[in-house]
Amino acid sequence: MTGLYTHGSSPLGDLQEWEKQALEKFFVKMSDKEKPFPCIPATIGFSMNQLRYGFVGNPGMETTINELASLLTSYTKHSKEIGNYTSLVIFYETPESMKNESVEEFEQLFWNHLSGLSTLDEFDWPEDIPTDPHDPIWEFCFSGEKYFMYCATPAHKNRKSRHFDVMMLAITPRWVLQEFNKSQSYAGRIKAQVRERLAKYDSIAIHPDLNTYGAEDNFEWRQYFLRDDDTSLSKCPYHRVLRFLGIDK
Repeated sequence: MTGLYTHGSSPLGDLQEWEKQALEKFFVKMSDKEKPFPCIPATIGFSMNQLRYGFVGNPGMETTINELASLLTSYTKHSKEIGNYTSLVIFYETPESMKNESVEEFEQLFWNHLSGLSTLDEFDWPEDIPTDPHDPIWEFCFSGEKYFMYCATPAHKNRKSRHFDVMMLAITPRWVLQEFNKSQSYAGRIKAQVRERLAKYDSIAIHPDLNTYGAEDNFEWRQYFLRDDDTSLSKCPYHRVLRFLGIDK
């Protein structure tokens, strides 16, 4: 997969210094035994070397969305060859000056990137997924694949589970989550353990927007970017522009 790396892959020596540091800090975070990262499936994927890593430019530059689209396209083509716990982790080259920006400013960047990705998507939106984010069945789609999005930023302080030294995305295919949820009893136990870990990991209560996909009172987009307090946007900023027509869908 062009531009994507694995834990311990030989091309790591050719990475820029900020890229090496991002990877090293991520590896430390995911392998911490004393304070384990709350998302257990993610730590399993890490331990099984099923995560894939990519690097893109400044999140404030529009050209970076093109880089993100290229990496996600490559990952989508090969993800099912990797394993049942795979995710794509994207690190942004985040300038030091940008690290002082607010959570809300990073939130706007995140949604700009998701909307921008859709304008570059060469595939039709899956027929079984609504195009309205305010439908409980909606989720982000790209290259014909359904994805759960997670964003971490340097601005998050209370939610350590959403903090990273550079802006970061973790992109997980829906089929991975479906595989994980095949056994309801197993999935239920893991989810309970995740919530226990979250309560210890963060210095603030679990965000009220954390919910279950498909539940009538759930909007998936709310979980993509959790703020550092209990507030959330009243309306999803994501908009999908129809290719060639140039109008909102």
